[in-house]
Amino acid sequence: MPSTALGERFLQDGYLVLPGFKGADEIASLRQRAAEIVDAFDPSGSVSVFTTKEQARTADRYFLGSADKIRCFFEEEAFARDGSLKQDKALSINKIGHALHDLDPLFDRFSRGNALQALACSIGLEQAVLWQSMYIFKQPGIGGEVGWHQDATFFDTQPRTVTTFWFALEEANLGNGCLWVQPGGHHSPLRERFVRTGDTVAMEKLDATAWPDANSAIPLEVAAGTLVVFHGLLPHYSAPNRSARSRHAYTLHATDARAHYAASNWLQRDGSLALRGFV
Repeated sequence: MPSTALGERFLQDGYLVLPGFKGADEIASLRQRAAEIVDAFDPSGSVSVFTTKEQARTADRYFLGSADKIRCFFEEEAFARDGSLKQDKALSINKIGHALHDLDPLFDRFSRGNALQALACSIGLEQAVLWQSMYIFKQPGIGGEVGWHQDATFFDTQPRTVTTFWFALEEANLGNGCLWVQPGGHHSPLRERFVRTGDTVAMEKLDATAWPDANSAIPLEVAAGTLVVFHGLLPHYSAPNRSARSRHAYTLHATDARAHYAASNWLQRDGSLALRGFV
């Protein structure tokens, strides 16, 4: 259990906002590497779209097989009616996932270190293992909405330990689709589980508790370099980006190795790529 003031605040609010956690040089290097990955991406082999509308999730083999890969996923609004891209490929990608932190040396360095290890321990994640990484572009004009959800929906453990580390790589504000959270909302029940059976996935309804509204949710407008850490049960959301500016971010999802990771979670590794922690 957390024993520090930081940990106590995390338990109370369900999230932490830590400005200046990453420096400008680190961010610039990560953004450059992401651009190189997108530039090298050939979409002719598989065009996979990421969407969260009406709780739908892309669940094709390309997506389900990405736990130990580096793969690019398009924005839902990137394509014209004839199937062609409406803008340059670099402005059409929704995200890169899901093993950047294990397969790319630069992302590996960004994702690990003593500062992150100490932070994880301070909030009770003493034996952290990193399951997933995502570079999220939130593209100008077409950046998709990410509806209200809890990350424990997708990373079920017993006891529940999934924790999200969200790094702002650009300024995030109301104009370009910043995060919204419900302070203290992690004390509410898990509403849904995203269950995988073979190559089939389905959203299982667990609880009818309403999602937050304008009276209980707050926006997290943050500067580049800020780290937002949030509990797996914390409801959070981001609006579409209709502005002319992108909102790049990088996220990690970690669980405690002592917790049982459900075999029904969508993201599974076959053992060929070992799980590692922050150090």
